[in-house]
Amino acid sequence: MDMYSLSGKNAIVTGASQGLGLTIAKRLFGAGASVFICGRTRETLENAFQEILSCRINESQKLFSQQADVSVAEDATALVNQALEQMGTIQILVNNAGVYGPIGAIEQISWEEWTKAIEINLYGPILMCRAILPHMRARQYGKIIQISGGGATAPKPRFEAYAASKAAIVRFMESLAGDCRKDHIDINSIAPGLLHTRLLDQVLEAGAEAAGKDFYASMKNAHTSNTCDSPELAAKLCLFLASAASDGITGKLISAKWDAYEVWPHHLEELQNSDLYTLRRITGRDRKTGWGDK
Repeated sequence: MDMYSLSGKNAIVTGASQGLGLTIAKRLFGAGASVFICGRTRETLENAFQEILSCRINESQKLFSQQADVSVAEDATALVNQALEQMGTIQILVNNAGVYGPIGAIEQISWEEWTKAIEINLYGPILMCRAILPHMRARQYGKIIQISGGGATAPKPRFEAYAASKAAIVRFMESLAGDCRKDHIDINSIAPGLLHTRLLDQVLEAGAEAAGKDFYASMKNAHTSNTCDSPELAAKLCLFLASAASDGITGKLISAKWDAYEVWPHHLEELQNSDLYTLRRITGRDRKTGWGDK
């Protein structure tokens, strides 16, 4: 995958101590980038560090780690400052850190857990962008990649904190992309598909009553039938978006499983001048109902 080479590039990946974040960090490191990872738990972060290190392809690559909670402003700022001190420049930011939050009826779940999910899924990526953007703007280049999840594209009953925060962060990234276009900073969101991570385990542990009978049944079936999507799909898309191959593609919500993004560079003008692959309201006119619009 030489066309996606990241040799000489530097990246930050949040929430990289396990699951999808770890897979993404390994893919970027394996493409030649130097990588700075963070996570909230020291032990899993140390294990991830060694696993990523095994993917090194040249001796010039550097790998750094720092324990941090990116939903805390001081942690996010310190993380970016430390990464800049260690690496000099940063071309790529992957906002992966995220949680489902509390599962269940809104009037019954913990309000503290609900607001914490908003802080991690929404405030965390925004804080990281605030910290890194002055650096990227000054250098007139950057790649910001947001992991969004299905919460952004469809209602998620009994997962309202997750759904609200993911829809909000995708709209934020679409809006920020418009502001940063002049600075040659590409900003996109990824829907990675259904992954067998700790989030799926959390649903199974919550049970059908809390998660909802139909959703729980579909998650249990995916688990038992081993039909979850591979995190490598999202990691491959992340590599594409981090590389020069995706230059000019910005403000999009991209499915790792369903979108033929490899051909998008051949359709840049149409992508840049349309609402393709973005969040939007569906009108009666869109569905040709003939009765709902003025």
